[in-house]
Amino acid sequence: MNYYNEIKNKIIDNEIYSKVKDYSKERHKVITYFEIGKLLNEAGGKYGDNIIEEYSKRLVSEVGKKYNKRTLFRMKQFYNMFNNKKVSTLSTQLSWSHYTELLPINDENEMIYYLNICINQHIDVRGLRERIKNNEYNRLPIETKNKIITNDKIEIKDLVPNPVLIRNKNNIEIVTEKALHHLILEDIELFMKELGNSFCFIGSEYKIRLGNNFNYIDLLLFNIEYNCYVVVELKVTELKKEHIGQIQVYMNYIDENLRNLNQDKTIGIIICKQDNKYIIKYCSDERIIAREYELV
Repeated sequence: MNYYNEIKNKIIDNEIYSKVKDYSKERHKVITYFEIGKLLNEAGGKYGDNIIEEYSKRLVSEVGKKYNKRTLFRMKQFYNMFNNKKVSTLSTQLSWSHYTELLPINDENEMIYYLNICINQHIDVRGLRERIKNNEYNRLPIETKNKIITNDKIEIKDLVPNPVLIRNKNNIEIVTEKALHHLILEDIELFMKELGNSFCFIGSEYKIRLGNNFNYIDLLLFNIEYNCYVVVELKVTELKKEHIGQIQVYMNYIDENLRNLNQDKTIGIIICKQDNKYIIKYCSDERIIAREYELV
């Protein structure tokens, strides 16, 4: 087989296809680059690793500058990534630009995590780049990473990162819960995305009546994917045992007064300045999690 001519013909075919059939050109590009990566891998095994440098010089001269050594190396890397049995079948739902953001990630499990959320949550390239930049995977609990590796069932609380990043555009000093609350409400959509997927906003300082007294839940959310309410309480101190009791009362109230029979039980998220793992360790209610916050 003449590997160079085969690769060149596929590239030219893709260039023509991209100009004619716009609606499916990204899908065609992804498949074509995967096939080229396979050819490069085979050619390298037969003629040596320098084959990429040799082919790139000829392609740059004969086809175009974008088919340089770096691009061909990415194609070969792309093929090797999806030729690995551990990685799920190549998805043509994602663009080549998605894959070029994923390829530099050295940790295979981290790459699989971002790959899956892009597919499942329909994340565009810009969104993917932002999540990688914010180090989302490495902020996940160790237990969650283990579940991803072993392909265990993921629960809503597993995907809440630690710390939770809260945007602070004007560098406001946060000394009260009210100030932190206001900061979150300034960009509530971004905050919900930070918590995970499929959250929607129900209310701020949500009013509930306990006996003769009114209480206010800092944030009440609903998760569509997991079909449950989510109570969020904000604390600008270290996590304390009384915080557990408070959010548990609120969760039980929501379960009794708002939750429908077809909905799952309410989840509680305490966002605090500093976690205290011993308090959560001895908390008997597994629906409650604590996460630290970080202003960015």
